[in-house]
Amino acid sequence: MSLEHLKKSLEGTPIVKKGEYSYLVNPLTDGIPEIKPELLEEVIHKMQELIEEKCGQIDKIVTIESMGIPLATALSLNLNIPFTIIRKRKYDLSDEVSVEQVTGYSKSKLYINGLKKGDKIVIVDDVLSTGGTLRAIIAALKQIGVIIECILIAVDKGNASREIMDKFNISITALVNVEVVDGKVTTKIT
Repeated sequence: MSLEHLKKSLEGTPIVKKGEYSYLVNPLTDGIPEIKPELLEEVIHKMQELIEEKCGQIDKIVTIESMGIPLATALSLNLNIPFTIIRKRKYDLSDEVSVEQVTGYSKSKLYINGLKKGDKIVIVDDVLSTGGTLRAIIAALKQIGVIIECILIAVDKGNASREIMDKFNISITALVNVEVVDGKVTTKIT
């Protein structure tokens, strides 16, 4: 699959500077201006192929609030597998696990609920940039005893995936790698 809709959506992406961090404003990663059905369908189709090819049997799809939610929803419907969201809101449930999220431009907490030891999962998300969020989530899930079969990212921006794969001995597959060069986005389909 060529992922032409994804590549095209990224080529015209505006860049917003948050300090030294170059933030991409894209339909898939921000919902701005809108997520066109053909873009979402293309990304979901490719992610579904990868889940079936690389992940083996999984019990749940896991995503991180907020822009992973459209991906997890569509995959859940297509694969008939439940999904759960790692949330930005605390619920104080008995099995809730708090995770400190540190990104290239912010710091906050995330909360894991509904996952238990032995659950086999795939993590799906829209973008991987600095890796701060994903590192913290992987560490917390491993502490719980969750089995992460694979991680699928729509857009990989940066070099964090290699370091995370090495550190946690885990597979991360991105649909496209992007780089900001001279204020413009360049893409490479993986």
